Amino acid sequence: MNDRQIIKTENVSYSYYGKISALVDISLLIEEGEKFAIIGANGSGKSTLLQIMNGLIYPSAGNVFFQGKEVSEKTLKDKEFLRFFRKGVGYVFQDSDVQLFCPNVLDELLYGPMQLGMDESEAIDRAFEVMKMLNIENLKDRPSYMLSGGEKKRVSIGSVLTINPDVLLFDEPTNGLDPRTQCFLVELLFELNEAGKTIVIATHDLSLVDELHCRVAVLSEDHRIEKTGSAESILKDEELLLRVNLVHEHMHCHGHLAHRHIHSHYLFHKH
Repeated sequence: MNDRQIIKTENVSYSYYGKISALVDISLLIEEGEKFAIIGANGSGKSTLLQIMNGLIYPSAGNVFFQGKEVSEKTLKDKEFLRFFRKGVGYVFQDSDVQLFCPNVLDELLYGPMQLGMDESEAIDRAFEVMKMLNIENLKDRPSYMLSGGEKKRVSIGSVLTINPDVLLFDEPTNGLDPRTQCFLVELLFELNEAGKTIVIATHDLSLVDELHCRVAVLSEDHRIEKTGSAESILKDEELLLRVNLVHEHMHCHGHLAHRHIHSHYLFHKH
């Protein structure tokens, strides 16, 4: 095993109800301390792959490993391994409302560490430390239904950070956020990575991939890995981005002349 390998998927496939393909033969290796993006059009299988990496669902075929240990329905029944895995991998859902269920913000941040058996006073100290980092101390007594979208996202991230996992999985992290919160999120991802965290994001936001300078795996619309490489090399490959439906061509008419150009809602708009 590569000493720096932290997450590995080996020939992973997944189908819903045994009929609808979501992933086909996915093999990836993510190294400790890496920034890694899984990109693809809606429906390509990005969220499914992230859920498999987090042990929320299990592959129909293939294997998943965390720090060299297999993550499966069988291994997660072992309480010691379950605790090790849940402390090691944190998952931030695309929809914060799915993630938030406690009476108030402070309880949200305490839930994870308390479930993992942390001493209450230590958990409270950690929760306040995380709230300060995310600038949500003023929200500690507020229920989630009284939070804005950006505030919910910060609380969702906070509820994972209090566990202090080695790996952070983010599903479409910028989805629905205002520009200021998006900027805050990008800076936070850099800070967490510089602190040694492995960051994995699933996104179709190409500007986020560009800003993070991460390694990238591109999923095709037939749910396979089309290509892996640096953000720079992937984002320069317009033919690839067209093929996987992450950018599209526009046709414009100027009088009797017509021309096409590549268009992305996220990254570039070239004539």
